[in-house]
Amino acid sequence: MNNPNPGCEEDVVIRTQIHLIRNLTDVPFCAKMSRADRQKLSERVVEAFSGNETLSHLFQFTDMESLSRVEAVSLVERHLVSADFISDRRGRGFFVNADETVSIMVNEEDHIHLQSSEAGLNPQKAFATADGLDDILDKCLGFAFDENLGYLTQNPVNLGTGMRASLMLHLPALREGGGISRISANLSKLGLALRGTFGSGVEPKGAVYQLSNRVTFGLSEQEAIANLQSIAMQLIEQERAARKELAESLEIQDTVSRSLAILQSAKMMANEEFMQLISNVRFGVATGLVDPIDYGEINRLMVLVQPATLTFYSGKKLTPAERRSLRAEKIRDFLKKGKYLWPN
Repeated sequence: MNNPNPGCEEDVVIRTQIHLIRNLTDVPFCAKMSRADRQKLSERVVEAFSGNETLSHLFQFTDMESLSRVEAVSLVERHLVSADFISDRRGRGFFVNADETVSIMVNEEDHIHLQSSEAGLNPQKAFATADGLDDILDKCLGFAFDENLGYLTQNPVNLGTGMRASLMLHLPALREGGGISRISANLSKLGLALRGTFGSGVEPKGAVYQLSNRVTFGLSEQEAIANLQSIAMQLIEQERAARKELAESLEIQDTVSRSLAILQSAKMMANEEFMQLISNVRFGVATGLVDPIDYGEINRLMVLVQPATLTFYSGKKLTPAERRSLRAEKIRDFLKKGKYLWPN
């Protein structure tokens, strides 16, 4: 599970992720590889990790073909792998560290997709971790790099740094004000993308959005991170100003109170309903309408009661009704204790 300790600007920024996309010099791109080729590459990467004292102690490898469908979907819900990665699991595997803050997909769209996560707004720390591992892996595996084009990637849009920096943002007030579409259009002109994290469109579940850089060519990693952080701070201030105004509305205060009461007492809870209600409560915590609850614990709850993850940690198959009942039980327990104690 990802680090529950929140970082900077945690009332708005849930998580920072740095993605590095790499390919080996002497292996064709994944689109040109057979299943046997992918298996050979996977074994080669496993050998590299096993032969390095630092990597062998930090990471555990999982062959994606060994997982059930529920286990694979849970990895997506926990933001350890991409949805595309589990669509065809043949010849694919991934590494993850103990606290699930770093994961490395092998044979996704490219040979290596490394991602480093930090709670809150913390791109420099996330990049430092990813960059350090990138250096170690480059020495072990040899990444394809061109002096003029930068890192060589299967999709030309990733040429250059091969780096994507992303922030998961909670923007309930900007969404309520109807400003997301306008902001998204303006950010696109600046080389950034704003889209829903849980569900597509301008009204994703829980008002959780992902802000990321779209340009990887012609600027350094540090320039891309500085640009993202600067834009993020402007969004954070806009969201906080909108929240302050919204929180004065009696109707909004009533919505927050009702949301908390339902979460504290419901016997059955669908995931979509939960995402909206917990978003309202998170807004209430940020504006002082609800007594403080640790943001890191709320973020952890939002992941661990997702459908596949809830089923996976229950250790058994669940009917939809059983899943809604178990979700409601875990939410009630969380709100009583202020912490999510399951699974340990």
